Amino acid sequence: MITVTFDATWWLILVFITDLVIRVAAIIIVPRNRRPTAATAWLLAIYFIPFVGVLLFLLIGNPRLPRKRRRKQEQINSYIQETSEHLDFGTLRPNAPGWFTSLVTLNRNLGAMPLAGDNSAHLISEYQQSLDAMADAIREAERYIHVEFYILQSDESTDNLFRAMEEVAARGVTVRVLLDHWANRGKPFYKKTLKRLDAMGAQWHLMLPVQPLKGRYQRPDLRNHRKLLVVDGRVAFTGSQNVTDSTYNLSKNIKRGLHWVDLMARIEGPVVASVNAVFLSDWFSETDEVLTDEIDLFDVKSGPGDLDCQIIPSGPGFEFQNNLKLFAGLLYAAQRKIIIVSPYFVPDEALLLAITTACQRGIHVELFVSEEGDQAMVYHAQRSYYEALLRAGVQIWMYRKPYILHSKSMTIDDEVAIIGSSNMDMRSFGLNMEISMLVRGEEFVREMRDVEAQYRALSRQLTLEEWEKQPLRSTVLDNLARLTSALQ
Repeated sequence: MITVTFDATWWLILVFITDLVIRVAAIIIVPRNRRPTAATAWLLAIYFIPFVGVLLFLLIGNPRLPRKRRRKQEQINSYIQETSEHLDFGTLRPNAPGWFTSLVTLNRNLGAMPLAGDNSAHLISEYQQSLDAMADAIREAERYIHVEFYILQSDESTDNLFRAMEEVAARGVTVRVLLDHWANRGKPFYKKTLKRLDAMGAQWHLMLPVQPLKGRYQRPDLRNHRKLLVVDGRVAFTGSQNVTDSTYNLSKNIKRGLHWVDLMARIEGPVVASVNAVFLSDWFSETDEVLTDEIDLFDVKSGPGDLDCQIIPSGPGFEFQNNLKLFAGLLYAAQRKIIIVSPYFVPDEALLLAITTACQRGIHVELFVSEEGDQAMVYHAQRSYYEALLRAGVQIWMYRKPYILHSKSMTIDDEVAIIGSSNMDMRSFGLNMEISMLVRGEEFVREMRDVEAQYRALSRQLTLEEWEKQPLRSTVLDNLARLTSALQ
């Protein structure tokens, strides 16, 4: 009998060569078209834990949607820009600052949507009131309703909204629904929700489905985080709120007594067409079905207000980080005051520099975050920035637990504001599909100031003196979380 032996030395040589190849290949592949911080984080992961790092990189290392999907977005942008080039989108407010006009041009070039005048937009800051206001608008529908939410659940809090959808569907109104696959899959009431949509006759589709056995797959943590509702192209809603109970129906949240605090805007006027265009582009991306023959993207309806509004879609389907560029531009444009509300605040270098520079220019800057976090890694990564912000002069307000301040907004001076679904974190900048609305008008900013005052009354201010008393273990955990947040 012949015995074949394999010298352990050859195994060591094979492992060494494989490790060397991985490291050299990583230097070539990882940094390409990637931010330096993200590239550095990935290289560290691959160098220190080569096989695990490579596996993670192959799984979630591509921050872009598949090429076919990106081409669809390019087609949509070209169509919107060409179709809307010479259309009238209402009368714009006079005497716009030069910086505002240049930012509008930036948004137009990146996200395709035009600036529209003659709009009204009113805030709804009470959670159940927002759900019921959307239900009331749905009941007024005559032609169609378009529903697109990151999380959509049929539960006790949302029952009125679902009943409104059932009522209009029963009288022949077309009901189209988009909901994110990964955010809803496995959650409470998921199957019940889909059955209810089927029973009412709604046309519904999952957004960014992760279903490799059906040939539908992309990086699993690329998500459609948008929240919007459009009724007949006449009324729209957008903001931070999902269609679910304020506890998200999760036992861990209920056990901790957590409730989400959100902010939505009810919109009328020509800008509603842009909100609808975002829905129709997502519908086309998921279904290949073009709805423009049935619904004119730019069937512009005059609104009762005088606000200038522009919709900015963003996400991995676009070449650039549209929302990040807008936020940074606004921070540099501010002359007196900046107030930011962001539940998940994990800025990149550009945004952090813009905020600290604003303070050094003498601008009053406030940041509202939650005292308690619902996502441990994001919560600790966010905390790692507090010292730099406090030393720069930012006033940090922590919304008292057990509430999670989930609103996403920013006000600049007394005339310009943003509201939408986008957090100020690297996930919202690079991995999530988001929708933001830029608004120019003192009356809207006054509404925002009222909401900010409510938040301030329900928050406590974090001071540098308090922060410096943080235990070492918290600092270590915060800094580790900060490093992992760059893995994009």
